[in-house]
Amino acid sequence: MLPSALDGHGRAVVIGAGLGGLASAMRLGAKGWQVTVVDRLDRPGGRGSSITQGGHRFDLGPTIVTVPQGLRDLWGACGRDFDRDVTLVPMDPFYKILWEDGSSFTARSGDAAMEAEVARLSPGDLSGFRKFLKDAEARYWFGFEDLGRRSMHKLVDLVKVLPKFAMMRADRSVHAHAARRVRDPRLRFALSFHPLFIGGDPFHVTSMYALVSHLERAFGVHYAMGGVQAIAEAMSRVVTDQGGRVVQDAEVDEILVARGRASGVRLADGRVLAADVVVSNADPGTTYTRLMRNQPVKRWTAPKLLRSRWSMSLFVWYFGTKGTKGMWPEVGHHSIVVGPRYREHIREIFQTGKLSEDMSLYVHRPSVTDPSVAPEGDDTFYVLSPVPHLGHKDPVDWKAMEETYRLKMLKVLEERLLPGLTGRVTESLVFTPDTFRDRYLSPHGAGFSLEPRILQSAWFRPHNVSEELPGLYLAGAGTHPGAGVPGVIGTAEVLATLVPDAPVRAAAPLRMAAE
Repeated sequence: MLPSALDGHGRAVVIGAGLGGLASAMRLGAKGWQVTVVDRLDRPGGRGSSITQGGHRFDLGPTIVTVPQGLRDLWGACGRDFDRDVTLVPMDPFYKILWEDGSSFTARSGDAAMEAEVARLSPGDLSGFRKFLKDAEARYWFGFEDLGRRSMHKLVDLVKVLPKFAMMRADRSVHAHAARRVRDPRLRFALSFHPLFIGGDPFHVTSMYALVSHLERAFGVHYAMGGVQAIAEAMSRVVTDQGGRVVQDAEVDEILVARGRASGVRLADGRVLAADVVVSNADPGTTYTRLMRNQPVKRWTAPKLLRSRWSMSLFVWYFGTKGTKGMWPEVGHHSIVVGPRYREHIREIFQTGKLSEDMSLYVHRPSVTDPSVAPEGDDTFYVLSPVPHLGHKDPVDWKAMEETYRLKMLKVLEERLLPGLTGRVTESLVFTPDTFRDRYLSPHGAGFSLEPRILQSAWFRPHNVSEELPGLYLAGAGTHPGAGVPGVIGTAEVLATLVPDAPVRAAAPLRMAAE
């Protein structure tokens, strides 16, 4: 059931119940707005939602929480206690990286444990590792706590920080910066691969993303019991407790305009929701080329977006295994299996669009921490391989390649991590770039919206307040400060500084059409 069309006074509509949209709804609710969130999926969370199949819960997107304080601050702004609603479990180790030569690196909690691991892998790099962590902390305070927590929609704000960018050599890539501090190529990988988890090429994205190493050091790596889906559901409950609505299985077709400003949305079934404020958690490419297709757009035109650099896409195999709880004792919650041609592979993914013969894999095994994800004695897995998005010349035909690629992934897992896997798989689900395009309306099936290169970040990224249409605001991975759970939660924090308090609290909650 959907809310009926009403006078928009004091009301806001949020397009999309991903984490950025839900966080925005919470922030607006705390400012007195009567909020309706509309989402085309059957449950909240967007890319952070889940699918249950054969007793296995497959968490579809993000798997970790690196800055719990961001969520606690969000809940606190709503007068709530995050830790009463969600249980976070600290991970230690954080993850294990495995190379083809049999060597490995285990990221752990605490300086002493990390330094011991660096000394074991490459003792001559210990001093450089310490310098890298100092660099990472400086970039954290500037890039995350300063720029990441305020709007960057004014060019003058960018001009003011250019000297600091220059001083920190933001023009240098994160891999190049790691290479200046440590010599061992394995350690360079361990200190610079993180941008891949927000859609960036480590050989080209700015060295500001070294700050992720400080995030891990300062805040740790956490898992939410029940998966990120549990966080999304808790967010949805806060929105409804504030008097708002979260409406699933309903798609926004168009952003409406009246008197030169956003006035609400039209749904795919023709119904209209009037509002004073519209927040789009859809990808900016979708927002400006599809949802505003009948409105003039000056900066974020279709040709400009077509020329932009988009993040890579993902091939993700979700599967359940039977009777494997005691198997593979060395395989923990998070593993990274590095392929033999790392630099060349990254170039093929981001620049040539070629589907490589080899692959590097992120393996998520949540059942070692959370029994609720699998039947007793069984395991649930999520294995991710970065692949080119669909916007390259001669894109991959995933309808033809899906099973071939999955079998190749299975072979790598058998040989490198999970021997005997083939006979144990009971449930299987695959997401390809086609899925990201069709399920999430992601341009080119990109996994993380626009790639976070320096000239597609801060002021250069689609702004949280739209310059195209008064009353329209943007949240989510494609806007400032960017992708990743801390990033999309941060987009809502920035947005809340731009949206004024509600003029007058709506007299009554939105009524359902049939009520």
